Amino acid sequence: MTLDVRIMKLAHGSDLPLPSYQTALAAGLDLMAAVPADASVTLAPGARALVPTGIAIALPAGTEAQVRPRSGLAVRHGLTVLNAPGTIDADYRGEIQVPLVNLGSESVVISRGMRIAQMVIAAVARATFQEVTSLNETARGSGGFGSTGS
Repeated sequence: MTLDVRIMKLAHGSDLPLPSYQTALAAGLDLMAAVPADASVTLAPGARALVPTGIAIALPAGTEAQVRPRSGLAVRHGLTVLNAPGTIDADYRGEIQVPLVNLGSESVVISRGMRIAQMVIAAVARATFQEVTSLNETARGSGGFGSTGS
């Protein structure tokens, strides 16, 4: 399935490429850091920063964009998206920014154009709630975390 998504480069991201899929069957588009070329962001261990991407999008109704960590950055450096997955609603028109956190043991430098996260466009189901006085029984019942095994 292919969706048309309107995208706008902001002034501070005008020279960066648009988000792109890195392989033919990739689910996520890579997002790049739009930090100034002469002002990289250094994340010390445990530190976090809101990193601009220099883009804004207009999603079709009934969709969302999910901002997720890049596995390579997570494995190699402990760098991840703080609220993963972050949700961009279809009616949001501001800049996409990525809250990164360094869970690693060494500082990580975020430089201009660095691929910092991935964005997945997904369909959204909206719920209508029907209040009831009881719920149907299941084998799991009210078993919570860890109740289905280790």
